[in-house]
Amino acid sequence: MTKVFIDGSAGTTGLRIWQRLAGRKDLTLITLPEELRKDLNARKDALNGADVAFLCLPDAAAIEAVSLIESDHVAVIDTSTAHRVSPDWDYGFPELSSEHREAIVNSKRVANPGCHASGFIVLVYPLISAGLLAPDVLLSCYSLTGYSGGGKKMIAEYRAPERSPLLNAPRQYALGQTHKHLKEMKAVTGLASEPVFCPVVADFYSGMQVTVPLFAGWLKPGAGMEEVKNAYKALYTGPVVSYTDAADEGGFLSAAAQSGLDSMKITVAGNEQRMLLLAVYDNLGKGASGAAVECMNLVTGAEKTLGLEL
Repeated sequence: MTKVFIDGSAGTTGLRIWQRLAGRKDLTLITLPEELRKDLNARKDALNGADVAFLCLPDAAAIEAVSLIESDHVAVIDTSTAHRVSPDWDYGFPELSSEHREAIVNSKRVANPGCHASGFIVLVYPLISAGLLAPDVLLSCYSLTGYSGGGKKMIAEYRAPERSPLLNAPRQYALGQTHKHLKEMKAVTGLASEPVFCPVVADFYSGMQVTVPLFAGWLKPGAGMEEVKNAYKALYTGPVVSYTDAADEGGFLSAAAQSGLDSMKITVAGNEQRMLLLAVYDNLGKGASGAAVECMNLVTGAEKTLGLEL
C-alpha cells in the first residue's frame, strides 16, 4: 500500500489533496500531531517514510523539505514555484504530450504547475509544438480567478464581516509584470519571451478562466481558426482536459463553471481575424490539488483519474 505524506496539509492546496485522498483504499496517509506539524525532525521522518510526498509549502520551505529527503525511494510532488523550471524536475502536466506523461510516470521529482500558468500553457504549447505559432510571437494573457488562490489570508479578507468595499469588484494585480508564474509560462511553452500577463481576482471562492487573445495573422501562413481547433481536438480528448466547441452559457463564460472539479475545458471563440483561446477550470482543481493527485496516480501506477472529481 502506498504511503503518502502531505507536508503543509493545513493550507488550501494541502486540504484539497487530503480531501481527494482520504477515502482511498490503495494508500495510507502519514499524519503528524498538530504540535509536531512544523517540527523539523518529525517532518524529516515522515518525508523519508513516505512513498509519495506532497509539498504544499512556500518556495523556501519546499526547498528545505527536499533537502531533508535522504531516501531515493521517495517521489516528491512540489506544488510551490520552487522547481517548475528546474531541469532536474519534471513538469506535471501529462496532457501536453506523451513525452510529458512518460516523464511523470518515471519521475521521482514532479513540479506541479501553477494555476494561472496551467491555462496559458495548455493553450499555447500545442500551437508552438505544431508550428502554428512561432516561438518569437509576442502574446498577452489575462486570467480571472477566485479568491481561494490567495490562501488563508485572502480568504479571510473576502469573508470578513466588515471587509473593504474594494473587494466587491474584481481587482487586477501583479501590475509590475513580475508574477511568479511567468517563468514557467515561457519555459514550458518554448516561447522566446514572457507574455504580458494580467491576472484578476474577484469575489468568488474558486474557479479560473484564462484567455489568450490571438490575431490570425500571427499564425503560420494558410492557418486559421480551424487549424487551431484541430490542434486542441487532437490533443485534449479527456477525461481531465477536453476540447469543446462551445463552453459559454448564452454568450457568457463563467470562471466558476468548473468550480469544485479537477477537469479543464478548452475552447476557441472569436472569428477568422481575431480569436480568443480559452481555458476554464478550478484554480484549486486542475490548477493545483487535482493536478497533484493526477500526477501521484501516474507516479504510483494507479488509474490516472482515481480520486478526482471530473
